[in-house]
Amino acid sequence: MGFKIGIDVGGTFTDFLLFDAEGNTAIFKAPTTPHDPTEGVFSGLNEMAQEKGMTLEQFFKEVEVIVHGTTITTNAALTGKGAKTGFITTKGFRDVLNMRRGLKEEQYETKYAPPPPLVPRRLIKVVEERVDCEGKELIPVNQEDIQKAIDFFRSENVEAIGVSFLFSFFDAEHENQVAQALERELPGVYVSLSSEINPQVRVYERNSTVALNAFVGPKLKSYLISLQDRLKSFGYTGVLLIMQSNGGVMSPEVAIRFAANTLLSGPAGGPAAGISYANPHELKNLITVDMGGTSFDASLIMNQTPAITVEATIARHRLALPTIDIHTIGAGGGSIAWIDTGGILQVGPDSATADPGPVCYGKGGTRPTTTDADLVLGYLEPGYFFGGKMNLNYEAAAQALKEQIADPLGMDVSQAANGVYKVVNANMAAALGVVSVSRGLDPRDFVLVVAGGAGPIHAGMIARELEIPLIIIPKVSSVFCAAGMLMSDLRHDYVRTYAKPVTQADLKRLNSILNEMEEEAVSTLKREGIHEDRIEIHYSVDLRYEGQFNEVDVPFSISDNGDKVGEIQLAEIVRAFDLRHDVLYGYSLSGAPAEIINLRVSARGITDKPAFKKTEFRGTDPAPALKKYRSVFFDTAFQEVPVYNGDLLGNGNIIEGPAIVEEATTTIVIPPEYKLLCDSYDNYLMYLKGIALSDIIEKLRRG
Repeated sequence: MGFKIGIDVGGTFTDFLLFDAEGNTAIFKAPTTPHDPTEGVFSGLNEMAQEKGMTLEQFFKEVEVIVHGTTITTNAALTGKGAKTGFITTKGFRDVLNMRRGLKEEQYETKYAPPPPLVPRRLIKVVEERVDCEGKELIPVNQEDIQKAIDFFRSENVEAIGVSFLFSFFDAEHENQVAQALERELPGVYVSLSSEINPQVRVYERNSTVALNAFVGPKLKSYLISLQDRLKSFGYTGVLLIMQSNGGVMSPEVAIRFAANTLLSGPAGGPAAGISYANPHELKNLITVDMGGTSFDASLIMNQTPAITVEATIARHRLALPTIDIHTIGAGGGSIAWIDTGGILQVGPDSATADPGPVCYGKGGTRPTTTDADLVLGYLEPGYFFGGKMNLNYEAAAQALKEQIADPLGMDVSQAANGVYKVVNANMAAALGVVSVSRGLDPRDFVLVVAGGAGPIHAGMIARELEIPLIIIPKVSSVFCAAGMLMSDLRHDYVRTYAKPVTQADLKRLNSILNEMEEEAVSTLKREGIHEDRIEIHYSVDLRYEGQFNEVDVPFSISDNGDKVGEIQLAEIVRAFDLRHDVLYGYSLSGAPAEIINLRVSARGITDKPAFKKTEFRGTDPAPALKKYRSVFFDTAFQEVPVYNGDLLGNGNIIEGPAIVEEATTTIVIPPEYKLLCDSYDNYLMYLKGIALSDIIEKLRRG
């Protein structure tokens, strides 16, 4: 049958999307099992097999591809429960890792402490060696220092070691010597080299990235080996791919070596899914949002290209690897409502998580959450949650809101619940402002693509506040990132520092570096089974004006004369840099001296994507899907609104707000100002009343 499966392990639920060869989709969810994520994964896989009337062994024979996003590394970094890690660096630079940048993240908070170090100072050892800033050896590696470090790490029973010398990105020989000694004398210890993980300028960022890779690597390695073994035990012989933070996927073997590439991999599937679901309507400028149980993720896509950053952080530690620029806040269905010392209602960032969960789950939760407020407001049906698999306790949710929110604030329960709803919506609207308004972009010029089990409940109100005219809610919105993983290509990013003023650039050397990276990229993709005609190579260069600190990544196309970059090409790159700088910062210094900092190559291995299935037109009348009328709170009071069964809605159906659409794993709240259309792929378009949908789409296409 050629099944393809996307799996996204979240903080509350593990999401699954199953595609068959005909383009049919099926959604599955299983509670996440933090003590052993494979249990939650196989619980969902087993449910899929049972749905198809097969054993797991029979089911796996029909599965071609599994794409898996994991929170193993994220949780290890956030909780500080990674491997016991040692670190080796150049003599005289022992404290660079833990001194960080020397800048406070909260500059007006005098007592704001740095995060707990990934590597305690006593586990940082130095080796006498030196390569200068042009890659020439000044001091050879001191072998006695290496041996002392090895003996110490052996006595400490470290599980992982990061190695980062001062100028190893120019010449990796010294790091390679250390790696050979470590592998010879400490077999089984996970070793990360900065010359492999992040060979570029900026010593703290490089050290931090290597330390993160070493800190989370052993846990990811153990998990992936266990997952592969368990899959093989059931006869799975298909492809297993792992989601990366850059929006691409990779083989488990590459993931084990470059574990830090998975640190923000969960939300990274969202933009790919957003692009795929907007494509049928030829919409290219999007804001994707994903509201799950714990967090709210927002990312901006312009011209079908997600924004990429190399300045991400995880648990307040810098990650200098290409990562989709996703702004995350603690606003989810499980976000806890509370009153601060000033008597102000707050929601999040603390979450009830999967266990015990919101009060209404009846699993021991005692603090009211967003989901509890949604239930009290009538957005959720007590007897129809998680497709009817869970009954929600309305009385318990109302009582918790009354005791902890309503009574202290002197209001009734419905007002308290509406306050929670409004506060969390305002928090999420502010997050959308971070990815749009703060960058000089108007959110009204973008389509809002909504995901997550809780996202469609809140999307309409968020869009109303920001005056966003069109919302796309995929039928599979509750497993959005899992869907995006199946839409992603293999991707590997490479960087090399080449710090030269543009006028002094040695084009022969510059092209040689680009060729080296391209050869490595192609070799890696071929080892992962990608044929050469399905490999795409993209090039860019980091430029800045002389005297500046931050660079701008400028993509470019290769020249026609055999080299990647020629004199004419270089001049075009500088002009593109001026334009890009003006877009990002509101000004440019055309003609001012510019300098090259890094050269980058991004390699993509194009994968076969699941095909979407078109459905027959069913007319505009949604009446056959009407379930009942329910009392739902909108703005200031409860009112009776129609509730529709999403499984019975189809191509062409139009619903006037206010109304509710219930899917098995999510609920869509349609505010009074909006209409909802079911498109030809059975996805939902929610748009403002009084404006023709065709006019809205045409305006958004023009940008």
